[in-house]
Amino acid sequence: MTLLERAKAGEITPEIEAVAQDEHVDPELLRQRVAAGRVVIPKNVSRRFHPVGIGEGLRTKVNANIGTSPSHHSVDEEKLKLGVCVDAGADSVMDLSTGGDLHAIRRALLDGCPVMMGAVPIYALAADLAAQKRELIDFTVDELFTAIEQQCASGLDYITVHCGTTRSSLAQLKKCGRVIGIVSRGGGIIAAWMKKHQAENPLYEFFDRLLEIAHRYDVTLSLGDSLRPGSVCDATDRGQIEELIVLGDLARRAREAGVQAMIEGPGHVPLDQIAANVQIEKRLCDGAPFYVLGPLTTDIAPGYDHITAAIGGAVAAGAGADFLCYVTPAEHLTLPDLKDVRQGVIAAKIAAHSGDIAKGVAGAIERDRAMSHARQELNWERMFELCLDPVVARARRQASEDAKNRVCTMCGELCAIETYRKAMRGE
Repeated sequence: MTLLERAKAGEITPEIEAVAQDEHVDPELLRQRVAAGRVVIPKNVSRRFHPVGIGEGLRTKVNANIGTSPSHHSVDEEKLKLGVCVDAGADSVMDLSTGGDLHAIRRALLDGCPVMMGAVPIYALAADLAAQKRELIDFTVDELFTAIEQQCASGLDYITVHCGTTRSSLAQLKKCGRVIGIVSRGGGIIAAWMKKHQAENPLYEFFDRLLEIAHRYDVTLSLGDSLRPGSVCDATDRGQIEELIVLGDLARRAREAGVQAMIEGPGHVPLDQIAANVQIEKRLCDGAPFYVLGPLTTDIAPGYDHITAAIGGAVAAGAGADFLCYVTPAEHLTLPDLKDVRQGVIAAKIAAHSGDIAKGVAGAIERDRAMSHARQELNWERMFELCLDPVVARARRQASEDAKNRVCTMCGELCAIETYRKAMRGE
């Protein structure tokens, strides 16, 4: 039985117990939410790590994407990125490698990963085709599902599969007048395959076959949004919503089959449309966990897209999004380096925590209250313990002229906290 089936049967599994304890929620309530598909706990049957829950009433989680490209690939570098992600506090890592020996890279990352790991199986299939000097969309249906099963068997906890790119949703996309059509790599491959073969999306047409594989390894499906907007000008259009309706239907089929599923959301959305996007997903998908990329609130900040994503991510999390995929300063420009990866994780964690305060997640505001008490006491060590990035905070403090004093170089003798304390003491 899968974790979902055990929850439906009334069992509070060790995974549910662990998540409930971490999140300070009632185990039975959490079991009910898992059984209803409003919370997922991605964990492959072959993997051993501390489980994390994603969904209703839980802390907003953060994923970090790493991985190679055909022009830049190093196993050692990706292992270093993984370490940086985990050290910075990522709850999940996705290996999006498309270049080099993908099987060796995946094995090395899975062996050293202490958090849940996801991937996009069609990337590895594309790399295999390239190695065979075959066209990108020259795969058979059997080859696609064989690749998916091989990767689930390797230990992945969740996979992104672009099942909602149907003939119907692509027809709606053509009517939208988008500035940018499809920006999803996996979705683009599927759409091109459909066009070449004049056939329905195999991941949609043979969805039951996908469910059988996911059930066998208890892999969570992350139902990818091929038609997500790649420009704020294209947000919330017919193509995006048509696909979301399909994904909601497929999520129901997955739950009925005992397979956990979450829904992936848009990447570029104007600030005023973000909350509505979350509400639409929750309504159409029966409260399934919502996994968003950013979203970015403007398209004109290359080099600073971790900031635009953090702005959108905070609004999305506050509105009910459950899982934020980080965006690094390298987005739209180049493959991220170690510094980019760390900045991306921290920016996403700021967004996630800001959202958690807004939606009243248990324990969120208490950390801020503790920080405020530490500031009131000018207790620098306690501040470092509580902050999201103690490494940077401590280094900046220690490099200042007032590092050994109670005050900081911003205010010095004009420190408002010290002035107020003295005034209250009558000094």
